[in-house]
Parts: sequence; C-alpha cells; structure tokens
Amino acid sequence: MNADRMSSVANSFSEPASPQPTLKAPLLFISVLLIASCGLIYELVAGTLSSYLLGDSVTQFSTVIGVYLSAMGLGSWLSKFLQRGLARRFVDLELAVALVGGCSAPILFQAFAHTHAFRVVLYGVVMAVGTLVGLEIPILMRILKDQVRFKDLIASVLTLDYVGALFASILFPLLFMPKLGLVRTSLLFGLLNASVGLWSTYLLQSQLGPTRLIRLRCLAVMALLAVGLGFAGKFTLAMEEEIFADEIVYAKDSAYQRIVLTRGRGSFQLFLNGNLQFSSADEYRYHEALVHPAFGLRPDAKRVLICGGGDGLAVREVLKHPSVQEIVLVDLDPAMTDMARRQPMVRQLNGASLDDPRVKIINADAMVWLQETSGPPFDMAYVDFPDPNTYALGKLYTARFYRLLQRRLTDDAMITVQSTSPLMARQSFWCIAATMEAAGLKVRPYHLAVPSFGVWGFALASRRDFDVPTRVLPGLRHLSDEATAAMFAFPKDMDRVPTEVNRLDNQVLVHLYAREWRRWS
Repeated sequence: MNADRMSSVANSFSEPASPQPTLKAPLLFISVLLIASCGLIYELVAGTLSSYLLGDSVTQFSTVIGVYLSAMGLGSWLSKFLQRGLARRFVDLELAVALVGGCSAPILFQAFAHTHAFRVVLYGVVMAVGTLVGLEIPILMRILKDQVRFKDLIASVLTLDYVGALFASILFPLLFMPKLGLVRTSLLFGLLNASVGLWSTYLLQSQLGPTRLIRLRCLAVMALLAVGLGFAGKFTLAMEEEIFADEIVYAKDSAYQRIVLTRGRGSFQLFLNGNLQFSSADEYRYHEALVHPAFGLRPDAKRVLICGGGDGLAVREVLKHPSVQEIVLVDLDPAMTDMARRQPMVRQLNGASLDDPRVKIINADAMVWLQETSGPPFDMAYVDFPDPNTYALGKLYTARFYRLLQRRLTDDAMITVQSTSPLMARQSFWCIAATMEAAGLKVRPYHLAVPSFGVWGFALASRRDFDVPTRVLPGLRHLSDEATAAMFAFPKDMDRVPTEVNRLDNQVLVHLYAREWRRWS
C-alpha cells in the first residue's frame, strides 16, 4: 500500500558512511507505527461513512482507497521539494493530518446534511489526508538518515508502516466502530496524530530550535480535538436529526451497521445504514404479506426458518399459527436482535416475539450457517433481508444461496423471499424470481402496497408446483382471502421482463438495483 511513498525517498539521500545511532531513533520508529494506524483509520472512516450514506459499499471503498493511495503517491513526490527545516515540517504535517483526518467524519456528515456536493467533499477530504500522510514518512526517513543505515531504515520503516496498518484494519471493525462510532474514532485518531506531533518536539528538539510556540500549537490542536471528542455524541445526534425527518430516539453502531430509530407523530421507524426498514404505522401490511400466504398452502408447518428479520416482526406473524412448534431466526447482527428484545417501542410492536420459548436466535451469516450446519428439515422458510444494495447482501439473493436453503427444507416446504419493488426496480424484482427458478424452484411472485415503501414485491416458491393461495388466517389487519389472491396479479407496468440470473461471480442484481433506484433518488 505504501510503496509509492518510498520511491521518492530512496533517491533523496545516500546511505551515510558511518551513521550515528541515537536512543531517539527507536522512539521515532514508534511514530511510524502510529502514523500508519492513523492514516488507515481515516481511510476506513471515509469508506464506511460513504457506504452508509451512499450505499454500494464496494464502489465506495474502491474509489476511496484508489483516491487515497494516489494521493499518498502525490505526497511522496511532493516531499522532495521540502529541503529545509524538516523536523519543523514534520511536526506541522502531524498537526495538519490531525486536524483534517480527525475532523473528517464531522466534515462529511455536515457535507451530506447541508450540500449537494457530498462526493466532491468526500474525495477532497480523502485527497487531502492521503497527500499529507504521503508526505510524513519520507520526511521522517530523511530526518533519520544520519542515525540509521539505509537498508535498516527502509526495512524498519516499511515493517512498522505495514504493521500499523494491520493493527488499524483489525481493530477498526472489532473495537472502534462498534464501541466509539465513526465521529469519535476519527477525532480520537486525530488526537493521537497531534500527540505524535507534540512527542516529536521532544525527540527532535535539537533540530527544531525554540519549541515553545510549536508545543503551544500542538496543545491547541489537541485541546480542540479533545473538546470535539467530548461533544461527539451530541454532534452525531444533531447531524442525524438533520438527515432524518423525525426525532432520533435510539442510535447504535454495531460491527455491521448503523441502527437508528426515529419517532414522528403516531409512529416510529427503523433505519439501517440510513435505509428505511419499517414504519410502525404500516409494517403490518408488509409482514402479513410476507408470512401468511405460505401458510395458506402449508397450514400444518411445524418448524420455520427465518433468515434476516432481526426486528422480530416476521416472528410475531409466524407465532399466530398454532401448528408452529419451533422458529429458528438467523440474523447476522446481535445488536439488532438485542435491540428488538430490549428497546420498549420495538418490543411492544413485535409482541416480545423473540422471547417466546419456541424461538431460537442464531447470530450468524445466513449463507455460512446454511452451508456449515445441519439438522432436522424445516417446513417453511422466510428470507427477509434488506434490499441487495451491497455485494454482502447481494450474495444472499444468489442461486447458490437458494440451493443451500433448499437443502435444509422438506420436499413440500414453502419459501417466501422479500424481493424489492416491482414498480420502482422492475428488473431487480424479476431478477430475484429468475434466480430462484435457476436454483430449481417453482416461483409465484406477488405484490402489495405499503405506504412507507410504495408497491412492494415478494416471491413465493417451492420445489413442487403449487396453486396461488386463496385462504389466509382470519382476523388479520390487512390480508383477507380475496386480497391474497389479488396480490398475484401483475399490471402491465410491473409484469415480467427478461433479466439475468444473479450468481456469486457476477452479482448482476446489485448493479441492476443501484441503477434502477438511482432514478428515484
């Protein structure tokens, strides 16, 4: 990753005949470790935040990484034009990186909330941070050239640079994101960068001359970032309240996503990574349509598998059927299922369904779980994942996934898959149906209107041929026998269109989905 910034340094000095090692050299090497960690954290913060706000995480991370690396190369090239006062330049660079990188998450949140040029600001911030980081290591190497033999200097700096990046890449998803969130993480590492600057004024004092004003600048930057860190929670809440229409009543960063609950007049909403998952005002329409048509064909189903659906609302509907003896809910994020069990509004809405003794919660990747586990077959399966707007989600809509799912089902089991909107994303909807058919399933798509989403679609499937269900459980809020049969009729503007099959090696559905929904953004 950092080889670009070494090329301009290698020609900037020759190995001294007799380098004079000092005790300060190993301490300066520690700075390399910290600098590398900070730089990668800023890159991860920008990639994660842009994927939250814009979707399509592969595109966002690819472009952020590409811009960042090219900017580091630019910084390395520019370093050769800095000839004098290298120690002072190094400290100033640390403070500049601390300010720009540390404030990157707040800047990007502000840009998304208040401008229409978010991508310009995003890549501008990434470019600035990358250029500054690209300048740091070459200058530090030039400072150390008279203390360490060239071959040892190159080996030590590269090793610590890569090790620092490794630490950051491991700790970011496991510790910093779920525990601190994006804003606190960027500010914390900005504070760390400024601390390296202050520390360097002592290690490089002989080359700096008077240090009083330099240290005061370091302390001022550290104080500014520390204040920001103290108010990070309030800032994040304020920014999200500008992004979301209603009051935020719950927000949490997990290892996998940003979970937000908002409350308006008479209803509340769940958002995952900024995407609406349900509104309490009309979610019953969606979940009744998801669950009950399949039971109209298999009213005796005893074992039910639900993939996704960590909010417990599909579980609530399944539990209305007296034949059900066991429900296995496989949802990736424990923060989601914990929220659904403990957050009072959600718990009331789902009827405490996740605490029912018939329900077993498994926090795992559904595809991995299907592949690596075995057990008694299920009579019914519901696939209730978010829309396929990333490759991580797109794999759960592939022919491979549906084949794995069938292995865990009885021969006459019914499968229902939420399938995005046949009106807003027509090709995506029929791509899901075509993919299920390619996996050997007989498929009958259907749709209904959910005010919060518009027209929404599902796919009912089985290994065997089956008729359209015409009977559902009596006493539901929306569905009736007549309404159920009507859902399977499609008007001309939503009828079937040719489309490719979504496979693991092409993920065509993710591209279709992004293209179709972009028209409505």
